[in-house]
Amino acid sequence: MAELLTAHDPRGYPPKVVGKRLAQRRESLDGKLLYLVDCLFDNSENFMRELEDWFAKNLPSVTTRLIQPRQSWVDDADMRARVACEGDGAILGVGL
Repeated sequence: MAELLTAHDPRGYPPKVVGKRLAQRRESLDGKLLYLVDCLFDNSENFMRELEDWFAKNLPSVTTRLIQPRQSWVDDADMRARVACEGDGAILGVGL
């Protein structure tokens, strides 16, 4: 006995995307403070620690600081303000 099935498209309607310019690139990172933001994804802390080691070996004039938000998937305004106030740049790590 054959049954009729109905399939629904789970993609829904895509949001309208508006392009934005990238931030201006610094001429050099020498003497700068770069925040390495562990976004609390699986394995992202391991990746950020390896990145921290890479900077220490390959660009020792760059100071790195590993930082994490208070919780995953929630905007941490205090962390953002700290990075914006103290840092010269940031790399966000999202893991595997």
